[in-house]
Amino acid sequence: MTFLSGPRLLDWASSPPHLQFNKFVLTGYRPASSGSGCLRSLFYLHNELGNIYTHGALPIIHCTLACRPWLRPAALVGYTLLSGLAGWRALTAPSTSARLRAFGWQAGARLLVFGARGMGLGAGAPGSLPCYLRMDALALLGGLVNVARLPERWGPGRFDYWGNSHQIMHLLSVGSILQLHAGVVPDLLWAARHACPKD
Repeated sequence: MTFLSGPRLLDWASSPPHLQFNKFVLTGYRPASSGSGCLRSLFYLHNELGNIYTHGALPIIHCTLACRPWLRPAALVGYTLLSGLAGWRALTAPSTSARLRAFGWQAGARLLVFGARGMGLGAGAPGSLPCYLRMDALALLGGLVNVARLPERWGPGRFDYWGNSHQIMHLLSVGSILQLHAGVVPDLLWAARHACPKD
């Protein structure tokens, strides 16, 4: 996936202040970018590349629109562009709540794909859709807990080391990723064996 050379990446101390939330990730930070710079960052290696593509519901779209060859490429490109925009908005977000909102359009696009699948306009493995709905629900819940700073808001100092909102968000993110895996694997196996009906 990394076929473009990107800008000179930054170390933690040189990165924009809004990205300095994990002092243990020392290198690979993207500099502040324009919208086109963020889109370009989809194609070179940096320390957020994996995060971008795991937000990327590309396999879900690929399988859902398997029998709609005229729509699938447009949806994949559209979602990729939307992901670039979300990345740029998250990268320039002034707060954690703005960072969470930056991914709202992506979530909306996934819900459209899920709705198409649920109404029979899309395809895929029969048990995958509930996995995807749980995936997004867990991700949203994790984001909301992190933005609300719960439970530490209710007992400052009591959750400094264990059980704070950031840790809860990570646990819910793991659950979300497991749901993605549980849905994508059967979907990809279905796509490899499924023959679309003739129009």
